[in-house]
Order: sequence, then structure tokens, then C-alpha cells
Amino acid sequence: MLESSRIWLVSSIILLLGLTIPCSCSSLKSIIKTKSAVFLSPKFELEPGSVADKYYYNIDFPRGHIALKSFNAEVVDEEGNSVPLYETYLHHWVVKRYYHRKNSLEPEGPPLVHNHTDFFMVRNNGLCQRNVLGHYYGIGSETRRTATHVPDPFGVEVGNAAEIPSGYEEKWLLNVHAIDTRGVEDKLGCTECRCDLYNVSKDADGRPLSPEYKGGLHCCYDDTRCRISEGFGGGKRGLYLRYTVKWVDWSDSIVPVNIYIFDVTDSLKALKGSTMQSAEYNCQIEYDVEKSCSPSGRTSNACIDTKRTSLTLPSGGYVIYAVAHQHTGGISSTLYRQDGQTICSSLPIYGNGNEVGNEAGYIVGMSTCYPQPGSVKINDGETLILESIYSSTQSHTGLMGLFYILVADQLPKSMLPFY
Repeated sequence: MLESSRIWLVSSIILLLGLTIPCSCSSLKSIIKTKSAVFLSPKFELEPGSVADKYYYNIDFPRGHIALKSFNAEVVDEEGNSVPLYETYLHHWVVKRYYHRKNSLEPEGPPLVHNHTDFFMVRNNGLCQRNVLGHYYGIGSETRRTATHVPDPFGVEVGNAAEIPSGYEEKWLLNVHAIDTRGVEDKLGCTECRCDLYNVSKDADGRPLSPEYKGGLHCCYDDTRCRISEGFGGGKRGLYLRYTVKWVDWSDSIVPVNIYIFDVTDSLKALKGSTMQSAEYNCQIEYDVEKSCSPSGRTSNACIDTKRTSLTLPSGGYVIYAVAHQHTGGISSTLYRQDGQTICSSLPIYGNGNEVGNEAGYIVGMSTCYPQPGSVKINDGETLILESIYSSTQSHTGLMGLFYILVADQLPKSMLPFY
């Protein structure tokens, strides 16, 4: 009887303490379940040396008011097998959000040509001019080994009915740019879209290219073909972009993040007759690197090309995630604060084997940054410095120096510094 009384007394004390100690927020919230779905793009066909640069509207995508948590993709064949980069080089894929008037015809071709009231893009928060780098997700050969997860409690908010114009629907566009390098004379030259290898002197719209333009996106557009070795035989095959989306249903416990995409070729350009407040960031997307020395002559500061630009954010916030996008030859890319402090340094991961995801000589991943929430805050109007470093032991064309960051306007009280 005495023992039972003691047990009852201890239990009462524990219960009383439990009632007086505040519960953690997580114990009061309902568990938010992460959902996941795998989709396939429409089939595209490639033969040795050929290029597919396709635009697919109204792709399969999670619907409703949700928070996107990650987006990952890779090229697969008709049997669902992963295709190595040395056979099909994934130059890039991008996913864009748009509003489409109900019951109107779906657009076709690149979205740059669509300028009517039935269709308009919903771009990210980046600084580039209106129709440039406005996507939500998008990388290239590094897609298999680059993390895209947005940590809790953050998410990319989409599908908010209050933001969709009356009479419109929210939809998603996918652009896939892939190059079949089976049997080509110069794999690197083909992936860098050298114009001489494609025997191209006009862009996709039939406009003559400048003699100074040696290679890049304007030479490897849809249905062009890179030079293949004489006598090489190889058939056409069907391919898909297989993409995996993870998301959660929207709730008040989720903190929205803004997507910023920066470009190292960006330059602030004052519009004619305008003030600096209405100036435009002029992003070129790609650039070339000239050979500066041979590998045998390498020193600590030789054989590298460093490109920098300044970017001013009209409104800041807390950095939650950051990653760069570079092509073969990339060494590093770093985003600095105005005072020189590093926000994130993203490094390429090069493969060293034959298996999928570890293809020798290709960038198969980029390192990412996940700052402790609250530890990196960009101030309103702060000027940032973006740096992109490439090897210059040989010439390169069509290089990119992009940088992605996710920024939260506010943090939950539990994550605020000194809270």
C-alpha cells in the first residue's frame, strides 16, 4: 500500500510539471507529411550528334496550394535506365511557372515569343531582365548529385488561389536541352556548342551570327547536329527527362522563401532616359574563356579565369540555401557580401569513373550551402559580389556562371538570433 502511494505521488508530480512546462511547438502542430511523385517528360528522340532543345507546356506537376521541397531530374531511356553523360549530355533543364487563360490554346515553342494576354510567365525574384533566367528550378549535367532540398520549416510557395488572376490557371513549363555525343569527333567541343562543329552560321531564328561568336546556345539549338566521326554507326533512340518532385500541403507553419538567380555576366544597364531606379540588369547567360597557358606552365595564379560582377538586392532577408551552376572547366563560384564576407562558395564535383553519376571528366554535382537559419542575413539594398572561376588551360565557349539562393523574409521566432 505504501509503495502504491509513492508511485501515485511521483506520477502526480510528473503530471503537474508537464502541465506547467511549455510544450514545444512541434508537439502542438499536426504532422506535415512530405509527398513525392515521379513524372516523365514527353519523349524526345536523339541520334548520334543530334540536339534536342524542347519546350513542353502544362507538364505533369503537383497541384493545389503547396510548398515545394525539392526537384530532381535525370535523362532515362525508354526502359527507364539512366543514361550516362558521355552518351547524352544534359546541357540544361529548366522548369518555369506560368498563368494560362482557361479554355485558350496552349502555347508552343520558346516562351520568349509569347506576349499576349492568354499566357504570361511567373518569374522568380531574380534581377535579370524580364525574359531571362526567370525559372524556378534548373541546372545541367550536375543534376544527379546536387541537393535541392529546402529544409523545414521553409518551402517554395505555389498554387495560392489568391494570387492566380481570375479566369487563369497555374501551369508549368519544362525546357530540356540535351546533346547526343555518341560517336562525335570532339565531345567537349560539342557540349560547349562550338559553332564550327555544328556547321552553324545563323541562330535558331535565321539571323546571322557575329564572326566573334565562337560557340554557345545560338549554335546548338533544336535539330542541329554536331560533327560525328566518319563511319560511326548509331541509331536513334527515345529518351525522357524523369523528374521527382517533393512537396507538402501549405499551412501557416511553413515559411515561404524567395528564389534569386544571379548571373556573373550581369551588368547594370541604365535604360535610355531613365534613372538608376529603373535601370535593368543585363544578363548575357553565357561567356567564353580564352586559353591563357598550358597545364605544364601552371602556377598558383596561372591558368585560371576569374569573372566578377556586382548585384544589388532591393530587399534582403535570411539565406536558407545556395548553389552555383558551372560547366566543364569550372573551379569554383562564390557569392560575397558587400564587406567581403563569404555567403556561399559552391564547388563542382567531377566524376572519375564510367558509371552513371560518376562520369569521368564531367561535372556530376555542385556542392551546396545550408547556412544555419538566421546566421546569414542580406540587408535591403545591399550590394553582393558574384565570382566565377574557370580553368584556362584551354579555350571554352558557352560557359555559365549562375548562382541560386533561397531567401526568407522572416524567420520563426524560435530561429531568430539570440532568441
